[in-house]
Amino acid sequence: MEKYKIGNIAGHLAKAFLSNPLTSILAIAILVLGYVSLEVMPREEDPQIAVSGGSVIVAIPGATPQEITNVIIKPLERRIREIKGIEHIYGTAMNNVGMINVQYLIGEDRESSNLKLYDKVMQNMDQLPSGTMPPLIKPFDIDIDIPILTVAFYKLENHDTMDTTELYKTIRDIQQRINTLDNVSKTTLKGIKRPQFNVLVDLDKLSGYHISLGQVAKAIKAISSNAPMIDTPTDDGKLVVFGVRNAIDDIDDLRELIIAQYMEAPIYLKSIAQVEYSYDIQKYDSVQLIYQKNHTGPIEFREAGDQITMTVSKLKGTNAVHIAKNAIETLQKAKEELRAQGVGFVVTRNYGTRANEAVNELVHHLVLSIAIIAFILVPFLGWRESLVVTIAVPMILATTLFLAMITDQTINRITLFAFLLSLGLIVDDAIIVIENIHRHLHSSDESDERTFDEIIIEATDEIGPSTNIATIAIMLTMIPMAFVGGMMGQFMKPIPLNVPVALGVSLFVAYVFAPYLARKLIKFKKGKHH
Repeated sequence: MEKYKIGNIAGHLAKAFLSNPLTSILAIAILVLGYVSLEVMPREEDPQIAVSGGSVIVAIPGATPQEITNVIIKPLERRIREIKGIEHIYGTAMNNVGMINVQYLIGEDRESSNLKLYDKVMQNMDQLPSGTMPPLIKPFDIDIDIPILTVAFYKLENHDTMDTTELYKTIRDIQQRINTLDNVSKTTLKGIKRPQFNVLVDLDKLSGYHISLGQVAKAIKAISSNAPMIDTPTDDGKLVVFGVRNAIDDIDDLRELIIAQYMEAPIYLKSIAQVEYSYDIQKYDSVQLIYQKNHTGPIEFREAGDQITMTVSKLKGTNAVHIAKNAIETLQKAKEELRAQGVGFVVTRNYGTRANEAVNELVHHLVLSIAIIAFILVPFLGWRESLVVTIAVPMILATTLFLAMITDQTINRITLFAFLLSLGLIVDDAIIVIENIHRHLHSSDESDERTFDEIIIEATDEIGPSTNIATIAIMLTMIPMAFVGGMMGQFMKPIPLNVPVALGVSLFVAYVFAPYLARKLIKFKKGKHH
């Protein structure tokens, strides 16, 4: 190499790795790490977006919506507006309570935003009117609030007489098993019918005995642990006053409760109301679509409450595919037990399956694109040179995928789209290097004193400066995308995170492995075109 002095990093890398026995080991290690990263990285259908916000709930017993608006909603909205980074504030006033929903700008740190909201409300506690109950601050947690799996439980046809409260208790036990699985953040039950005592008051009898609802509520409150909630009258003149949960053991004790006296005779609760132990019927007054037995059969309607839907959410940055699979396996193990109790279930939404299918489909397209590139290069460079580029591309993608994994990224549609987008760019460096090596080999003759290794190193070093500048220029065009704000910026964030990295890796692979593979695969004989 005395005849040629290496001038840039391309030549130095090519020389260092060209005859190094560790080069092949490094190549195999990169491909293995890439495959492991593809299997181990958390899979999601879409990237998670950082959304922060919360609700402030303040109660003043006996206050009207107008009073809540004037003394709670408007003053708190003015104070909360002082917090930096707030995008929207929505206030809602109701009888006895007011609620303020706060939404921060997309991308704001959730923990910091929650702390700011809590501090601002606590700082202004002294300005709330007397009689105000302590405010409840409930932050939004989109990382764990969005379910990845929903399962609908229903009564089997041969168990239609099964009590709705028994259905709830059975599913609650299954919920506890699912909630103990690794990386499951929380589970919720929707459409549940909780067991309780129901008191259906006849308004006409109340009027005849000159008894108020307040008297009824006060009498029952004296023997219950929960304060009663009064609803509005129904069309048939009856009223569900409230439900007393887990407070009375014997329904006869409640029926024999003395409410008041009328003409020196005691008035019992059973005289003015129908008392029964059932479920919270005030929440279920309509028929709802609950489930479809199979994808081809007819849709079935049942009374609301005959179905209970369980949702399963995951921790941030965990694999939705594995969590959903583990939850379904737990359900399948309990399937016979549930059937014996008259309960069936159907998975209505499986985010893990959708995420896995989306990732696998894009991986398939990625492999197909690499094959197309190899096929196109054969007539222009030859099959040996084409094979060098074809091997280099998976190495670039494998390295980029590994770097994404160690930086706590997830693999999703946008991540793989970034790889597809960069695919047409990352092959350029390897093609330029192998094409220049190809040209130097064909231009050499018997008078050329350079060895095969010297030709490869010189050809690689020759195109180093121009290739570096061209690749860096393309990298710089992608970086500004990282500064796009709002939801779109968060959604497309994997592109500026991965495309520049893939381009940088493509330079390393082109200077290290393309010359090494050319030395191994291309046959060279001085003075003859191969």
